[in-house]
Amino acid sequence: MKKIKIKNERLIFSVLIILLFIIFLLYYNFIFSSVFARNAFADEMIEIAEENENPIFNIQKILLYSSANAIDNSKDLSLRNMSLCQFSDLSIYIDNTSYVSELTNENTVKELYINNIVINSTGDIGTKFLDYKNPLDFGKYKNIQTPSNGRIDFNIVKTNTENETNDYSKPTFYTDCSNPITLGYVNKDILTNYSVSENSSTVSFNGKVLKEANIDINTINYTISFKIHITNNLNQKFVYNMLLNVDLNDSNGGIYNGYTFKGKNTSGNSFRFFREL
Repeated sequence: MKKIKIKNERLIFSVLIILLFIIFLLYYNFIFSSVFARNAFADEMIEIAEENENPIFNIQKILLYSSANAIDNSKDLSLRNMSLCQFSDLSIYIDNTSYVSELTNENTVKELYINNIVINSTGDIGTKFLDYKNPLDFGKYKNIQTPSNGRIDFNIVKTNTENETNDYSKPTFYTDCSNPITLGYVNKDILTNYSVSENSSTVSFNGKVLKEANIDINTINYTISFKIHITNNLNQKFVYNMLLNVDLNDSNGGIYNGYTFKGKNTSGNSFRFFREL
């Protein structure tokens, strides 16, 4: 039997080295990299937990006022061509002294904005908007539009002089968290071309108009979700994911009685702002 004779042993050796290197890379990618990734993820989760053990900012309370309005579009104000809308005003109070009792760079606000706004309703009627609302208009119907870039940026007031000259028709928040975040929700054109009945010459310009027009409350209940972002004066970033399930009913008739005014319990860890790394 003839022996196989290798003419170029150096070439074969080089090919074997390359194959071994490829096998090592595959083994590293499938075994070691996944282990390292798990360890890195675990370390990051531990760091996040440590950073949020003592929260700097919390949601202190949420107040929600809901009513409705009828907008008369008739030229002679005859109440024969009205558009019905439902609106809600939100006040969100932030606690910044539960962990740090004195005002410092750590618990005062340098930047505040809201984004990722999502509105879901049980019924597909009307056109829905959420934006900043002047606190002086809380509880009053005002036209609301969606923020042009889908984000609400707040002007941060830091001194008494700024407070005296500030335009509160634009998003405003105090650096010491002493005022609430005020937002307005409007569902416009729930019903258009609405007119009062022939045996009536008046209309209720509040939640009662929904009952007069036979609007089912369950078709206009809604949920709102958005993110509140805070940067403190140490340039540390915090975020809170807000989710509000707004039910216009209650045991006394809800919004059909004219309006509802509710407060939301905000105790517990679920109302903490989480520090972003």
